[in-house]
Amino acid sequence: MKKSSRRTSSIVGRRGSGILLHITSLPAPFGIGDFGPWAYKFADFLHRTKQSYWQILPLTPVNYTHEYSPYNCMSAFAGNKYFISPELMVREGLLTRSEIDPAVDSKDSPVDFARAVESKERIFDVAWQRSRRFRCRKSYAQFCSTNKFWLDEWAIFVALCKIMQREIWVDWPDRIRDHHPGTLRSLKQSMKHESEREKFLQYIFARQWHALKRYCNKKGIQIIGDIPIYVDHNSADVWAHAEIFKLNREKMPAYLSGVPPDYFSRSGQLWGNPVYNWSALKRSGYGWWLKRLTYSARLF
Repeated sequence: MKKSSRRTSSIVGRRGSGILLHITSLPAPFGIGDFGPWAYKFADFLHRTKQSYWQILPLTPVNYTHEYSPYNCMSAFAGNKYFISPELMVREGLLTRSEIDPAVDSKDSPVDFARAVESKERIFDVAWQRSRRFRCRKSYAQFCSTNKFWLDEWAIFVALCKIMQREIWVDWPDRIRDHHPGTLRSLKQSMKHESEREKFLQYIFARQWHALKRYCNKKGIQIIGDIPIYVDHNSADVWAHAEIFKLNREKMPAYLSGVPPDYFSRSGQLWGNPVYNWSALKRSGYGWWLKRLTYSARLF
């Protein structure tokens, strides 16, 4: 017990400083910041100025249809694929320099989410065509196996969103909307190409993020991450696990998240996310939340 106390006090007693800067705020030539060269330059800057911490916002994919808040995520587990660096993909042989040059602007250009989505989706299509040797790697199979509990649902959800032209999942055909097991098995077969593309991009996201994290750690910089309390209604989690959210018969939110009036807002804030069904979560042993926290502990 004494040994444990000494170890705890040594960690608590360590003082340090750092900077909060989200990935999107880094300079980058593709509309928003990413895991590319400028992220490594920022890590070098932190090291050079004797900082110990880099704090970021959530890495999860955001709802690009009506807002770009990292706290309105479409998955509690997936990574935002638009943080993938095309420049690093060139180094790995997935792209050529000429294939990304037309998308390049000045590093000083303002953040442009719509442009980032458009240009990177085109770039990802090219990389996907050359992905076979990556998908044959043992590390890819291991990634898909380790993350199967969320990856399969996310991949098919994204593929369905594209086919339904981003239509919200409650408006999908009943058996798809209701996550019917037989229908899902059939869809996973018929949409294998589309869903495999999304799995591959999540693999590249994880490779690039963990490489950046290792680089920071070697420089003595710790990453402070963040978890959104809620998820977007139009998310893979609400679609696949409707029972752990308070929804009505039409599977729309029965209640919406927010905060009452306070010093920041006289009228309060309506965030608009569905709230959790804590009774259902308790019956399941809080499995979804435990998986989420365990997964996030590996990211940060």
